[in-house]
Amino acid sequence: MTTQAFWESVAPKDMSREQWESLCDGCARCCLHKLEDAYSGGIYYTDVACHLLDETKCQCTRYETRQELVPDCVVLTPDQRENLAWLPDTCAYRLVDQGQPLPEWHPLVTGDPNSVHLAGMSVRGRSISETQVAEDDFEEHIIRWVTSTRPDSVQT
Repeated sequence: MTTQAFWESVAPKDMSREQWESLCDGCARCCLHKLEDAYSGGIYYTDVACHLLDETKCQCTRYETRQELVPDCVVLTPDQRENLAWLPDTCAYRLVDQGQPLPEWHPLVTGDPNSVHLAGMSVRGRSISETQVAEDDFEEHIIRWVTSTRPDSVQT
């Protein structure tokens, strides 16, 4: 008898907090600043990271209090399906919500928390802290190695 992985058999709304949190692959792409095109609604990622991101570990240095320190930091919960469209196409929260499999490099699949970095899917070595870039200059930092395809807009 084969046992299905929890992310294949448990609806997001029924996951425990531990299960939900474990879906995060540790890529830290959600910690990058994003720009939205006012006309098309397209989301454009930058290589500018939140000042709370430890860029080596790809983890928030103040995870439990991040929303107090960065009020527009989004805390994802299973009941926020409408809040997932801005996440990268590879994000497990989006994939599980859409009934898609996790990528082969995802730590839940490999059993290795470092697999996301080995696969080149994290921001490790590819981002710069927001403390080093003026907000008016974020457009100069748009990147193409992260995509987010929103169903309500066209992404170029």
